[in-house]
Amino acid sequence: MTAFLKRQDWFLNAAVLFLAAASLVTLSSINRSLFWQQLIWFAIGFSIIIFFTRIDWRPLTSYKWVILGFYLFALLLLVATYFLAPVIRSTRSWLVVGPVQIQTSEIAKIALIILLASFFARGHVGIARWNVLLKSFLYFIIPTALILVQPDLGSALILFAIWLGLLLVSGIRWRHLFIGFIIFSLLFGLGWKFMLENYQKNRITAFLNPSSSPLDANYNVIQSKIAIGSAGFFGKGYGQGTQVQLGFLPEAKTDFIFPAFVEEWGSLGGFLVIGVFVLMLLRIIKIGIQCHDNFSRLICLGTVIMFLSQFTINVGSALGLLPVVGVTLPFFSYGGSSILANAMLIGIIQSTVVRSSFLRRDIE
Repeated sequence: MTAFLKRQDWFLNAAVLFLAAASLVTLSSINRSLFWQQLIWFAIGFSIIIFFTRIDWRPLTSYKWVILGFYLFALLLLVATYFLAPVIRSTRSWLVVGPVQIQTSEIAKIALIILLASFFARGHVGIARWNVLLKSFLYFIIPTALILVQPDLGSALILFAIWLGLLLVSGIRWRHLFIGFIIFSLLFGLGWKFMLENYQKNRITAFLNPSSSPLDANYNVIQSKIAIGSAGFFGKGYGQGTQVQLGFLPEAKTDFIFPAFVEEWGSLGGFLVIGVFVLMLLRIIKIGIQCHDNFSRLICLGTVIMFLSQFTINVGSALGLLPVVGVTLPFFSYGGSSILANAMLIGIIQSTVVRSSFLRRDIE
C-alpha cells in the first residue's frame, strides 16, 4: 500500500490539498457548520481518489457497453431529476436522498468525458466524417437538453466546452467548426426563447450593461467587486471580511467563494489560488501528453477542459467579466456532488500515472 501511494503524482495531490484547505478556511469564516460538512465531503473525496487510483481504467475502451451503460445511467438520473427533484433556488437540479442532495449534472459531466474520450480514441481518424461528428453531437446534446430544462445554464455550458474542446484536440476541420457555430447560434436562439428563465436572461443582459439593476440582476457582481476591491494586497484578515460577515455578498459559499476568500486574504491570496489552479492544470496536461494511449490522454484533456471552463466562468463572473450563470469553482466551492465528481476524475488520472513506468520516470 505504501509503495502504491508513493507512485502517485504528489504534485497533483498537493495542489488539490491546497485548494481544499483554502476552501475550508473560507467556509469556516462564513459558517462553521459548512466547514464540517465540507470537511466530510473532502474526506470522502480523497478516499475516492485513492480507490479510483487502484483501478486500471484503460481496458474500459474494450468494454463499450460499460461506458455506454454509465452514460445511460447519467441520463436516467437527469430524467429522474426533472420529474422528481424539488425546486431549489429556482431550479430542479438536485435529487434529494434523505439528508443528501445530489446534483446529477455533475455525474453527467464525468459520463460525457469518459464516453467522448472512448469515442474519439477509437474514431479520431474519421473525425472529418459527418456521421462521426453527428454521433458525438448526439452524445453531447441529449444530456445538455435535459440539463437546460432544469434549467441549469452553467452546467450546460460546461458540457458544451467539454464536447467542443475534445472535438478540437481530435482534429476537427475548420469548415465543420464554422458550420457548427452557425447551428449553435440557431440553437442558442431557440434556447433563449423557450428554455431559459427570465432571471437567467436578466443576468446575461445585465452583464452587457453593468450600471443597470444595481439592486437586482447586477447586485451580486457589484458586491463581489466591492469585496475584491476593498481587500487590498494582504486582505482584511480571517473573519474580518465585511461583505461576507455582514451578508452583503450572496452565495459566498458557492458561486462567489473566490471574492469571499480574496476579501479576507487579499490579492496575494487570490493570486496564490489562481497560480496553484493553473499549475494543477498544467500538471494534468503534462500527464496527458505523456500517456501511452489516446483514451487516457483524452480523459486528462477532458478533465482540464472541464476544470478550466468552470474556473474561467466562476472567477470571470465574480470579476464582472462574464455573466453569472451559477458554476462552481473546482475543489473550492461548497458542495459534495462537485467534490466527489472532481475526485473521481483525479483518481482516474492518478491511476494512469501509477501504471505507467515511462510516465513516472519522465515526470520524476
